[in-house]
Amino acid sequence: MFERILCANDGAAPAFKALELALALAKQNRSELHMVSVMEIDYVPEFIEEIREETGAAARRFRSVVQRGREMAEKNGVKLHTHILTGHPVRDIVKLAAELKADLLVIGATGHSAFYERMIGSRADRLIQLAPCPALVVK
Repeated sequence: MFERILCANDGAAPAFKALELALALAKQNRSELHMVSVMEIDYVPEFIEEIREETGAAARRFRSVVQRGREMAEKNGVKLHTHILTGHPVRDIVKLAAELKADLLVIGATGHSAFYERMIGSRADRLIQLAPCPALVVK
C-alpha cells in the first residue's frame, strides 16, 4: 500500500514514537523509509558560505537523531534513508515529500517548539494541510 514513507524527526520524544510506527509500517509494507530533520533558519542567507555553515550546523545538531534512527531501523530490519535540511520545517518537509513522491507522511503530534505551536499554530496542523500525501500524526 505504501511504497515510500517519509517520517519527520526533530529529536523530540513524539518524533521517535512516530518513527517507531513508521518503521513498523515500512516493515509490514516493505516500503522505502525516509527520515527528515530540518534545522530552522529564520533569515535568508546572503552568501553561499552562510548556507554551508548552516548545513554543517544542522548535521552536527541532528547527528544523534540520525544515529538513533538508524539503530532503530537496523533493529527492525528496515533500511533508513536520512535527509538533513536547513530552512523552514513545514515548507521543506512538504517539498521533500513531493520530491520523493511519498505515499505517507508520519509526524509526531508535538515537537521541540511547543511555545511556537501555542503562539502561532501547530506545525503538525500545517503539515497535514499542505502535505501532498496522506499524513499520520502520532501522539
